[in-house]
Amino acid sequence: MTFIDLRTARAIIAATLAKGHELGLSPLSVVVLDAGGHLKAFEREDGASNLRFQIAHGKAYGAIGLGVGSRALMARAEQQPYFVSAATAAIGGALIPVPGGLLAKDPDGVIVGAVGVTGDSSDNDEVCGLAGIAAAGLTPETG
Repeated sequence: MTFIDLRTARAIIAATLAKGHELGLSPLSVVVLDAGGHLKAFEREDGASNLRFQIAHGKAYGAIGLGVGSRALMARAEQQPYFVSAATAAIGGALIPVPGGLLAKDPDGVIVGAVGVTGDSSDNDEVCGLAGIAAAGLTPETG
């Protein structure tokens, strides 16, 4: 697989939400982007607040755009705040440098897309995204 198709995107979302239910988390929102940063699928659970698309998208878009998971972007923001601020401005503000934005790789290690999860703590969002990507047969990367 060298790309994320709609079926795979939906499988990632379903498994991500299932993990959130298993853990008893707050309502989640999940976005799946392809390798070009284009939206493949999005779902917002009932009860999730209205800006969850923008947050999930920002986690995933920043990850795919800079080639690292959003946990690594958080570390970079702490070490190089001017760089992350400039990168955020360069992409129109669509970068959320906290955990929950994950790269998805195929079996050959090629980045095929990114997943952004939001709704609970950033660490819990990331746990759910990891489960979703793995359930779809891809390898997740946080950093």
